[in-house]
Amino acid sequence: RMVPTSNSYDLAQRLPNATLRIYPDAGHGGIFQAHQRFVPEALEFLGATIS
Repeated sequence: RMVPTSNSYDLAQRLPNATLRIYPDAGHGGIFQAHQRFVPEALEFLGATIS
C-alpha cells in the first residue's frame, strides 16, 4: 500500500532536516523507474561525489 503524498509532505515538515523527493507517476519501484534522478540525489544525500 502506498503512502498518500500529502502524508509524506506532512511528515517531512515535522522531521528536522528532512528531505522529501517526489517522483511523479512512480509506483512501488520508483527508485528503478526514476533511477536517472534518484541515483544522483541519493549520492548527494549520502555525501558521495558523482563522477
